[in-house]
Order: sequence, then structure tokens, then C-alpha cells
Amino acid sequence: MNSKIGVSSNLKGLFGKPEINVLLALLVLCIGLSFASPYFLTARNIVNVFRQFSLIAILAVGQALIILTGGIDLSVGSVVGFTACFGAWVARSGASPLVTLIAIVGIGAIVGLSNGMLVSKVGIPAFVATLGMMSITRGFSLLITMGVPIHYNLTWLSLFGGGYISIVPVSVIVMLGIVAIGFIFANNTVPGRNIYAVGNSEKAAKLSGIQVEKVKIMVFTITGFLAGICGLILLGQLDGADAFYGNGYELDVIAAAVIGGISLSGGEGNPLGVIVGAALMGVLKNAFVLLAVPGYWQTVVIGIVIIGAVSIDSLRRKKTG
Repeated sequence: MNSKIGVSSNLKGLFGKPEINVLLALLVLCIGLSFASPYFLTARNIVNVFRQFSLIAILAVGQALIILTGGIDLSVGSVVGFTACFGAWVARSGASPLVTLIAIVGIGAIVGLSNGMLVSKVGIPAFVATLGMMSITRGFSLLITMGVPIHYNLTWLSLFGGGYISIVPVSVIVMLGIVAIGFIFANNTVPGRNIYAVGNSEKAAKLSGIQVEKVKIMVFTITGFLAGICGLILLGQLDGADAFYGNGYELDVIAAAVIGGISLSGGEGNPLGVIVGAALMGVLKNAFVLLAVPGYWQTVVIGIVIIGAVSIDSLRRKKTG
């Protein structure tokens, strides 16, 4: 009898996790699409879906860490475009691929650090600080390119965006590695546990000796660094840089994090869930293409999914609270 109760309790706890419910929804969607379109389960299409949502998943890991602290970053899309443009400009000036690599991820980390300093040291709300940074980085991208795409000559750096290992895109391998590192970092390290503590209660975190300002600076810097990696991948995928790379990514990234079980209230969720959220977004977009649904509906559906995910999270928190 006790064993039955234990199994029931474990199953209830398992299916009570948002990311598990989203995973089930993803499986149902995939099964439905496999019947609706003969092209969905082809190897080429599956690889394409993974490649398309890999950038969103990478950025969502950083966004998840920020949201866990109770913040948000609206600048991630613009930072991706800025890092790509900056990297192409550095490469065009004659710099080696290694210097270009350092420049891309370095400038991304610097922008993230700036966001963190504005939020933690100056005291500007994250929404306002990152909204301003979104405009600044997009403006710098336009200044660098003068509104004209910059061509990028292929080097070994292009492998990050355009390379394959067998049939698996390198960008997908990078995504899986970053999601795994994000999961381990958040759940098995002291800085990771501090992130949850700050999100649950800044006051309690301070009283327990956690340096809240440093935690916030850290998560924003990590997100900027990941935006640089995405800029590098885009540079390799598209053989050039454009000021409008990453445009609109911020909505998809926040959606992937929230759908994946990261609570907008902070302090609750698992970075591993972002890959499920990003996958659901990627499959939905792929479904629109395969079923010849007008692309305008993508924005509508994504908005509905975001509202639904946040509503479910809010109701669940009220119920448990």
C-alpha cells in the first residue's frame, strides 16, 4: 500500500513540473505533425528544426539565469546582432580568426557586464536598463555597417555556424553543451544556488551573506557572453553580418525560458527546461512552414503561448502559496 502511495506521489511530483508538461505537449505536437505532413519526420527537416532553435536555446540559458534572480534582459537580440557586426568589422580590418573570436565573445560579455552594472550598481530597473541597451547596441550595429551588410570571408570560425559533424550541425552541439553546463552550474555550484536565493528573496540573501550585486552582474555578463557565441554562429551561418541580426529574438528567448518552466517571479525553474521551450517554439514555427500557414500567425501564436505559460505558472504559484 505504501509503495503505491509512493509511486503515486512521485508521478504527481513529476507531472507537476512545468518542463515535463511542456515536453508532453511537444511530443503530442510532433505526433500530430507526423500525420499532417510527410516531410516532418525526415532527417533533413529534423536537423533543420534543431539548427533553427539552437540559437534561441543558447540565449534562453542566460535569460533563465537572469529571470531566476528576478530580472529580465530585453537587449539579447540586439547584442547578438552587434557582436556579429563587430566581429565582421574586426575580421575585415585584417585580424586573425582567434582575435576575431575573442573580440566577438569579449564585446558580448562587456555589454552584459554593463547591463549588470546599470542594474546592480546604479539601481536602474532591469527592464529599463536593457531596453536602453537594446537601442544602443542596435545603433552601434548600424554605425558599424552603415546600413549595409558586411561580407565575412570564411575561416575556421565559420565552422561554429555552418559546420557539421556527420549530419549534426556544430551549432546544435554547442547548444547541447551550453544547456548541460547551465544545468550543472545552476544546480551543482554555490554561485548557481545563490542565483535561486537572490530570486527567492534579495533581503534574505543579503542577510545570509550572499553578495547580491555580484550575482546580478554575473548573470548579465554570462548572458552577454552567450549572445556573443550566437553572434559568432550567425556570422558562420550567413557568411556576413547585418545590423538587424537577432531582431525580435528577445521575445522568442523570454518565451522559451518561460515555457520551459522558469518563473517570471524569480527563484523557481530549471535551465534544462529552456531546451524544451525552445524546441516547442521551433516545432511550432516549422509547422507553419510545412502546413503553409501565413507567417503572420507565428507572432500571434507565440504571444498566446507566452500568456498561457505565464498564466499557468501564476495559477500554480497561487495554488501552492
